[in-house]
Amino acid sequence: MKKNGGLSVGAVIVAAGKGTRMNLDISKQLVKIRGRPVVAWTLQAFEDCGAVDELVLVVNESDMALYRKEIIGRYGFNKVKAIAAGGAERQDSVFNGLSELSAECGIVLIHDGARPFIDGRTIIESVDAAGEYGASCVAVPVKDTIKAADKEGFVAETLDRRILWSIQTPQAFRRDIISSAFAKARNEGFKGTDDAVLAERLGCKPKLVMGSYENIKITTREDLLFAEAIAAVRDKK
Repeated sequence: MKKNGGLSVGAVIVAAGKGTRMNLDISKQLVKIRGRPVVAWTLQAFEDCGAVDELVLVVNESDMALYRKEIIGRYGFNKVKAIAAGGAERQDSVFNGLSELSAECGIVLIHDGARPFIDGRTIIESVDAAGEYGASCVAVPVKDTIKAADKEGFVAETLDRRILWSIQTPQAFRRDIISSAFAKARNEGFKGTDDAVLAERLGCKPKLVMGSYENIKITTREDLLFAEAIAAVRDKK
């Protein structure tokens, strides 16, 4: 029996980034970790999670056929109902993905395809929190001391680490809230640094869901070293 009033749950997996900071000739989501592409690790977590009913994968338009054959077909991801073309910016890519979700989808998860080590517990808690509060963000407490700088490059303030969180994905929303948030942002030409800030502009306060320090986003070549280590441990479990 489904929680959250029986609402269907869909996830938009955003994998349209080109990974220019890694200086690779392929998308960073296609780089292999222990023999499996990054995005395959990501999709597997959502495929295996019983709380998720459908997936929409967003990729570069020129790569759509490649992903359909080499990722969805090869690894048998049955929950992927559609592949959407990425937009000029991440926010545009997410919008395109949201447009491909089925009409029955009442709760939406938005996740970076380059975060391959998300786990089922976090996904479920994100869905539950979004159902109860309207929106949720996976996050971890910051470990380092954080300082704010002035325009001249000097320390202006040392921030209270106890109230600071590093935001990850997935971020989850009731479908009506995120749809309204994207519509408002597009009408006003607003670009946010994440999806939650669009909901915040509607007055929604996302609930923080404790994430994991293993839920890294692969952005640089150095991240691949950490990814290999995390994957090696998980493969032994």
